[in-house]
Amino acid sequence: QVQLVQSGGGLVQAGESLRLSCVASGSIWSIDYMGWYRQAPGKQRELIAYITNDGSTTYADSEKGRFTISRDNAGYAWYLHMNSLKPEDTAVYYCTAVIAPYSDYRTHDYWGQGTQVTVSS
Repeated sequence: QVQLVQSGGGLVQAGESLRLSCVASGSIWSIDYMGWYRQAPGKQRELIAYITNDGSTTYADSEKGRFTISRDNAGYAWYLHMNSLKPEDTAVYYCTAVIAPYSDYRTHDYWGQGTQVTVSS
């Protein structure tokens, strides 16, 4: 059983920073892709950034320069560092990963439980 567990988030003021964490656990054979999405009220879930198993990163244009995705050396934890937060960053943030478990060696999409980030003006 593979699980993604998120931590971090909360209420901050505009201009402050936050770090979100996501840890994958379970019977994992490989992780190909680790990413972050967010969903604001009344809006669709949108991609923030992702990092591949070779360390390549991709960002949505709107977050370039303010948000940074990183991962630990073992590759089972990844982070979203958010700087200069704005009220419009308020949303539920989700981590995601493409993981092949030992149970079938086939890739599946997994999602974290979501964490609320609220930025006050």
